Amino acid sequence: MTIDTFGAQVASAPAVRRRRRSPWTFRLCVAILGVAVAAAVFAPLVAPYAPDSTDFSAIWAPPGPAHWLGTDQLGRDILSRLIHGARPSLLGAIALLAFATALGVLIGVVAAWRRGWVDTVLARLTDVMFAFPGLLFVVLIIAVFDRGPATAVIGMGLAFAPLIAKFTRAIALEELARPYVDAYRLQGVGGVQLVARYLLPNLMPTLVGYLVVLFGEGLMSLAALNFLGFGSQPPSSEWGLMVQEGRAGVIQGFLGPALIPGLTIAVVVVATNVVGVRLSDKLAVRT
Repeated sequence: MTIDTFGAQVASAPAVRRRRRSPWTFRLCVAILGVAVAAAVFAPLVAPYAPDSTDFSAIWAPPGPAHWLGTDQLGRDILSRLIHGARPSLLGAIALLAFATALGVLIGVVAAWRRGWVDTVLARLTDVMFAFPGLLFVVLIIAVFDRGPATAVIGMGLAFAPLIAKFTRAIALEELARPYVDAYRLQGVGGVQLVARYLLPNLMPTLVGYLVVLFGEGLMSLAALNFLGFGSQPPSSEWGLMVQEGRAGVIQGFLGPALIPGLTIAVVVVATNVVGVRLSDKLAVRT
């Protein structure tokens, strides 16, 4: 989704009618995200087995009473690993988004506030960052440090920061053109105070929906990096790593270990996008 789409204040009439007719989709997606969050929080209490508990007598076991979703190549319960994997998967995406948001919002607000040569320099900086794929950032960081979850988060955070910076700059320029900004300036309110107390709170309703959608993209990007071996390492049960480890079973006809975590990622990402777009529309109408 482009910035222009998020920046639009008025949705088309057919889209509005369609959303009003089918609110169950939004509620279903909220419920899906609620289940994912609950799994991340209560994993040790609800998972039937430990995520790294092996049973070599039940390798590639099909779904059954003992293992509802079957087992993988080491006899580990897929359902248990899926539940425990919610925590590193979701926390990784949250950390990525927090890092990218802090950097992107800072760049966007400073560019919109200062304008002139500062805006030009920051715009060129974000263009250069935007030109590099997130995977390249990760490879460069790995060359300096080492592979791991922190490496993946920092690398993808640098890739997402330009997107947030450009979006923040666009909505900040629109907000700075409002009369209340000049009124506070005439009252002697300093730039830092004006931005912190008035500008940023007014930007948040528009920014929140955009960030929710980016959360889904961040989750999928981190899963891809973990699949390639740049992020979490075994015996982690992160969802992308589960897909990577389940590839061996695909050749032998055991699709569950790779297909189930892959579908989980897809469902959570779609649910996040639906909730993010809906939330963005609601907040835009209220503002």
